[in-house]
Amino acid sequence: MIGEILNAAPLFLLLAVRALALIETAPLLSAESNPQVARVALAGFAAYAVFPSTQAINAQGVELFSFGFLLMLAGEAIIGIIMGFFITMIFAAFSTAGQFFSLPMGFSAAEVMDPLSQTENPLMGQYLNLVAMMVFLSMNGFRELFLGGFWRSVQSINITSLAAGREATINMFLNGLSRLFLDAMVISLPLLGTLFLCSLSTGLISKAAPQVNILTEGFPIAITVAFMLILATMPFMVQAFGRVIDAGFETLQNLYIEIGQRVMGGTI
Repeated sequence: MIGEILNAAPLFLLLAVRALALIETAPLLSAESNPQVARVALAGFAAYAVFPSTQAINAQGVELFSFGFLLMLAGEAIIGIIMGFFITMIFAAFSTAGQFFSLPMGFSAAEVMDPLSQTENPLMGQYLNLVAMMVFLSMNGFRELFLGGFWRSVQSINITSLAAGREATINMFLNGLSRLFLDAMVISLPLLGTLFLCSLSTGLISKAAPQVNILTEGFPIAITVAFMLILATMPFMVQAFGRVIDAGFETLQNLYIEIGQRVMGGTI
C-alpha cells in the first residue's frame, strides 16, 4: 500500500488537500483547541483510507508542482471548503435558534466567545450549539462526515464535474440558507411563543393593576419560564437536532448523486 501511494503521490496529495480543507472548515474539527499537527495527520489518514477506492480524481501523467497540478490542488481545496462550509451552515441553525429567544429571555447582552463556532454568541445560542455537538457525536456524526461526505465525494466528483454542476451546488447553498432560518425558527418557536405570552401577561397585569410593579419581576419570570420549558422540551429538541443533521447529510449526498448523473451519465 505504501508503495502504491508513493507511485501515485500526486493523487494522494490531492486527496489529503481535500480532506484538510474539509477539516479546517468543519465545525468542532476546526476549533483552535485542536493542534494543527493533529488536523494534518487526520487529513493524511483520511486520504490513506480512501486511496484504494478513488474513482473521480484523475491525476495520471500530472507532474508534482506543475501549474496544472497547482490548479488541481486549488480545486480539491475548494471541494473540501464547500463540504465543510455546508456542515457549518447546518450547525448555524442551532446557534441562530438560541439567538432568536435570547432577547425576550433577557440574555441577549450576555455574549461570549463560543469556542465551537469561534464567534460571539449569546449564552443560549452557545448552549444549543453545544447540545447539537453532543447529538452529532452520539449519532456517529464523524463517521457520516468522512464516509457519507468525504469518501462519497472522492468516489463521485472532482473540480471539473463540480464546475459543470455548479447550478446544483448553488441551489444547495440557497436551499441550505433558507432551511437554516426555517429550522432555527421551528426549534425556537415554542420558547418564543411562550415568552411572548409571558410578556403579554405581565403587561396586562401591570396595566390592570398599576400599583403592582410587575415589570420589575418580568425578567426573572421570563428566565424561569424559559429554563423550565427548555427542561421539559429537551427530549423533543434533541430529536429535532438529529433530524436536522440527518437532512443536511442527505442533502450533501443528493448533491453528489445529481452531479454524478449530470456529468458522468449516472455512473457514480
